[in-house]
Amino acid sequence: MAERTLRGARLGGQSFEDERGIEFAARQQVGYACPQGHSFEIPMSVEADIPANWECPRCGAVALSVDGILPEEKVEKPARTHWDMLLERRSIKELEDILTERLELLRGGEIGPAHLHRAKGKKKKTSA
Repeated sequence: MAERTLRGARLGGQSFEDERGIEFAARQQVGYACPQGHSFEIPMSVEADIPANWECPRCGAVALSVDGILPEEKVEKPARTHWDMLLERRSIKELEDILTERLELLRGGEIGPAHLHRAKGKKKKTSA
């Protein structure tokens, strides 16, 4: 039974192609140093844009290029708040008018939580 066993290779585990006739891309070694004192090199293509920072493989800190390449500063937009979006749709005068109208309705008992308003002219029933 052991003689008839099929033998195979794991997927992606081993390549059966040889390297004859293959021309590799030109590479360069790019050095990085992290704030913890670790230094390492990453092989990259000569044609690649070299990143200014890389994650340190030892500690995970952000390592900077030893070639003096500075990272680009990202322009961050300020967070849009609910108030900012509201002001895009309404003016301050419109908002004041709406507030006044809603306060009048609330004070008149037409809107709002039912437990805060008692129906006019009705009295509570008492049990006998």
